[in-house]
Amino acid sequence: MTGIFKTACIAGAASLAFAMATPAAAQLTAWEDYTPQETVIELTYVKVDEGQLDTYLDGLKNTWVKANEVGKSLGQISDYGIYVVPYGSNEVNLVLRINYPSMGSLNANKAEYDRFMKAWGQENMDSANETVREVYNKIRKIKGTYLLRELKMK
Repeated sequence: MTGIFKTACIAGAASLAFAMATPAAAQLTAWEDYTPQETVIELTYVKVDEGQLDTYLDGLKNTWVKANEVGKSLGQISDYGIYVVPYGSNEVNLVLRINYPSMGSLNANKAEYDRFMKAWGQENMDSANETVREVYNKIRKIKGTYLLRELKMK
């Protein structure tokens, strides 16, 4: 009986090892098994000081949101959003999202910059910079910014 039991254990262990190794051997091919999407999403993770969320949101409404509306009207971005983080490790409590039509939208382009500045205006730029210096830098910390590109599985 001991020999049969030992053989069964070895066979079971070999089957388990093979089953676990099979996914590692899988080879997916871009555009056959999944398709990288054109849109690029930028996520900025923010930690706003306790009791300062409304102050920060008010500032964003007059700076970040207005600038993104200009970028959206020019086709430089396709969408944006603000998300509160109601649950988690408390490392961040707000996430800012900007959707760009493609990675090329992030390239340095003087003509696009000039179009934005013409629509946004130097006065708005100066005011936004002052808000960053005088308010944002005192009540929040940027915890990280990440670029994402979705992969649609087939």
